[in-house]
Amino acid sequence: MPLTVALDAQLALGTATGIGTYARDLAAALDAGGVTVRSLAAPWLDPWRFDRRVLWDQVLLPLQAARSGAQLLHATSGTLPFVRTLPTVVTVHDMAWLRVQEHTPFYARAYFGAAMRRAYRRAAAVVVDSEFSAREYGELSGDRRQPAVVLPGVDARFAALVRRPDTAPFALVTGTVERRKNLVRAIETAAAIPGLDVVSIGPPTLYLDEARARAAALGVSARVQFLGYVSREVIDDLYARATLALVPSRYEGFGYGLAEALCAGLPVIASDRASLPEVAAGDATVIDPDDAAGWIDAVRDILGDRDRAERAAAAVRERAVQRFAWRHAALALRALYAGLLA
Repeated sequence: MPLTVALDAQLALGTATGIGTYARDLAAALDAGGVTVRSLAAPWLDPWRFDRRVLWDQVLLPLQAARSGAQLLHATSGTLPFVRTLPTVVTVHDMAWLRVQEHTPFYARAYFGAAMRRAYRRAAAVVVDSEFSAREYGELSGDRRQPAVVLPGVDARFAALVRRPDTAPFALVTGTVERRKNLVRAIETAAAIPGLDVVSIGPPTLYLDEARARAAALGVSARVQFLGYVSREVIDDLYARATLALVPSRYEGFGYGLAEALCAGLPVIASDRASLPEVAAGDATVIDPDDAAGWIDAVRDILGDRDRAERAAAAVRERAVQRFAWRHAALALRALYAGLLA
């Protein structure tokens, strides 16, 4: 049966983070899999201001979806309109707003947390990125339905990267600089290992000030770079040159930083919290984010024999590339859409 799906692509605009990457790459994968995709967005609207985000979710998105000629709407950003004219699938990437975002403004928690929890229960179907997120959804949503677990893919360009690590070692940390991502653990680890730099890429939040202050207190400000949001070309260059990737996050519904590093062939050390052990699947070292000595020892082990670490990462790279191929997600979602419309 021909399928036409309206897909929320608003967060793929501008400084796209993991959710924006998901929307962009999912649209391409669905198109390659025979689904006609109507990507919906308002390029003139800043998706990172709260009021503009609500305007998009609750007014512009449902209007565009109704006019799109699609058979259903896929809300890819973890939010969905309260009033809809199309059957709606929502991807709930995590339940962070109900679990670990106490430091954020109350109105944001009310909208992204409590209000969306109620809205999810009225969606035609709910998709999550990991078994961990499925458990979180079951515990926190109040929805008795079992969400569909569909592992996101990783852009194929990471599989094609040619590794050329710099002589001077540096650890790469990717993702929004926010408290749950726990960048301070990477800074503290580098402070204990002379000669190791840290390069952080990702949009900042107020947590950036805390990270800068910690680096200054440890006397390593010169060895920590906060690059903010960077282009895909810069990201690719850093993945090719980095000695290793660090993923010290305390809460992830999936963990693009870990999946991308595995596909790019980097040695990786990740937190053992939330979805990260599931995404690592034995192909990366996982350590308690509160185990400071464990992180230091694991990094020293990689630096002590970088050639061995590179060989080990190369040995599991193809397995990661196959696990995170977008075609798997596209097939699963196409079947889900068809089932809803049958």
